[in-house]
Amino acid sequence: MPGAQASRARVARRIATAAAYGGGGIGLLGVGVAGVLLTESRLAIRAIGLLEGDPPRADGVYGEAFADPADTRPPVRLLFLGDSTAAGLGVLRGHETPGALLACGLASVAERRVRLHNVAASGARSCDLAGQVRRALPFRPELAVIMVGANDVTRRSPASQAVGLLADAVATLRGAGCEVVVGTCPDLGTIKPVRPPLRWVARRVSRQLAAAQTIAVVEAGGRTVSLGSLLGPEFAARPEMFAADRYHPSAQGYATAAMAMLPSLCAALEVWPEETGRSGPVQGDAVLPVAVAAAAAAGQSGTEVVAVGPEGGRRWAQLRHRLRLGLPGAGASPEPEAASANSHPGAGDAGAT
Repeated sequence: MPGAQASRARVARRIATAAAYGGGGIGLLGVGVAGVLLTESRLAIRAIGLLEGDPPRADGVYGEAFADPADTRPPVRLLFLGDSTAAGLGVLRGHETPGALLACGLASVAERRVRLHNVAASGARSCDLAGQVRRALPFRPELAVIMVGANDVTRRSPASQAVGLLADAVATLRGAGCEVVVGTCPDLGTIKPVRPPLRWVARRVSRQLAAAQTIAVVEAGGRTVSLGSLLGPEFAARPEMFAADRYHPSAQGYATAAMAMLPSLCAALEVWPEETGRSGPVQGDAVLPVAVAAAAAAGQSGTEVVAVGPEGGRRWAQLRHRLRLGLPGAGASPEPEAASANSHPGAGDAGAT
């Protein structure tokens, strides 16, 4: 295992272990560095301007065109939680949000309608997940997507605390019979307003948190998809992946992330073709100790990590390198039914996602 990956695995395991035992002393950044990073981010984003308004609402039912007319089952209940990347801040239309894109994609693969319920909020951190879960449980979700972590970095949340709260949210959802897919912390090193050397620090810290999140989520019974390493190179090279603030993704950026996550959502519901009737790992995919798998995923594009082995001892995980798919109907408006409003309190602090 390369030296950087081994070091990332050790740090991630220490953070995850501290989270499991209630420790809160392991920070993502030293106080001085974190303060400079936060100040630099706020100054840069203030110079460009914050995005105004709330993310567009997208709750409703998707996929009537894909469903079998003879299928009388109710729609699959899909839940989105987390920060503004889960809510879709940065786009103008509901069908451009990641929730709508993935609801439509899931409906096309499952050939079944999907009902989306989004409780994500701009500025949210891992400490906000418990409240989001409480509000969402009456919805009786079958599949939940969580996207969180960037604000834990920029607002200096203790790493072990953030990871532990994420693990608690996953465990609560799994206890309610809901499958969970977590898009791990994005690569903050791609944010243009943050300049080197702080950009390099942000990248390292983002990957450390993503690896620790992966360990905690897998051991709580969920699965993760690495977004940081996927979005980093593409976002860095393609300015159109960012919204006007050069901080949040644009419609194209969200579509890229959704394409990476769609196969994992389908696999979680066992509607991905290769999952049907299969047991055990797929040939060619790696089965590794959880910490090693988490460290590898943090540096590999679009990698899924899911536990293998007995449910009571999730110490081994499988890395899956899934093919990214185009999203059906991504360029056209889907047909969401009227539904409850999202819980978006606003844009949050400068530098909050």
